[in-house]
Amino acid sequence: MEVSSRTKEDHTHIRFRVPSGDGPYVKAKHVQLVERDPEGAIVWFWKAINEGDRVESALKDMAVAMKQLDRGEEAIEAIKSFRSLCSKTSQQSIDNLLMDLYKKCGKVDAQIALLRHKLRMIYKGQVFNGKPTKTARSHGKKFQVSVRQETSRILGNLGWAYMQKSNFITAEVIYKKAQMIDPDANKANNLALCLMKQARYAEARWVVQQVLNGEIPGSDNVRAKNRAQELLMEMETLLPTPEFLSGFSGLDLDDDFVNGLEKLMNVWAPSRSKRLPIFEEIENFRDQITC
Repeated sequence: MEVSSRTKEDHTHIRFRVPSGDGPYVKAKHVQLVERDPEGAIVWFWKAINEGDRVESALKDMAVAMKQLDRGEEAIEAIKSFRSLCSKTSQQSIDNLLMDLYKKCGKVDAQIALLRHKLRMIYKGQVFNGKPTKTARSHGKKFQVSVRQETSRILGNLGWAYMQKSNFITAEVIYKKAQMIDPDANKANNLALCLMKQARYAEARWVVQQVLNGEIPGSDNVRAKNRAQELLMEMETLLPTPEFLSGFSGLDLDDDFVNGLEKLMNVWAPSRSKRLPIFEEIENFRDQITC
C-alpha cells in the first residue's frame, strides 16, 4: 500500500512537474499545478519566502501567479521587496519578469527606467554574467543571443515605450540606433509607424518597402510582412497634412547614457567615426530645443 502511494506520488511529480520534497515551496507548486488554485498557491509561496525555502523560485512563481490574477501591482511590490534575497545571476531574469508586470500595469515610465538601466548594464559588461552570449528559449527551442542582439532588442523595446508616450521623435532616434546595431523587420515596421505619426510618409514608405522587398533580416516572417503591408495600405488612406507633434518632451537621454552606448559601439566597430550619426541627431534635437 505504501509502495502504491509512493508510486502515485512520483507519478504526480513527473506529470505535473512538481518538485520533490515537503517544504512550503513544494506545497505551493502542488496547489498551483495539481489543484489549480493560484490563490491558494500564493499563500504557500509567501510562506516559502518567509521561511527561506527556495526564495528565488518562490518569488518568481508567485509573481507569475499574481499576474494571472490581475494582481500585478502587488507582484511588483513583492519583487522590489524581496529580490535582494535572490542570487546575483538571477537578477536579469527578475528584471524581465518585472518588465512584463510594468507592461501589464501600464507603467511606461517604469519600463523606460528599467530599459535604460539594462543598457547601462550592457555598457558596464554586466550582462550575461560576463559572457558574450547567452542561451535563450522560444517555443521550446534553444538558441544563442549575443550582446549585440540583446542591445538592439532592448533599444527596440525602449523605442516602443516612448511610442506609448507619443514621443515619436525620441522613439525614432532610438529605433534607428537599434537598426544600426542589429536590424530586423519588426523594428523596421515600428520605425515606419513612428515616421507615419510624424506625417513623414515618404520616409515611412521607404522603410516599409525594404521589408516587403526582403532587404532586412526577418522580412521573410509572415507576420512582419503582413504588418508592413498593413502599414503601406494605411499610408494610402492618410492625408499628407502634418499632424500635431507632441513636442520634444522626453528627450532626456543624459550624457552618460548617450556616451555609454557610443563607447560600446566603438568597441564593436572601432573603425567608425567617433561620433555616431544617431547621437549627432540627438544633439541636433537638443540644439533645436535650446533655440
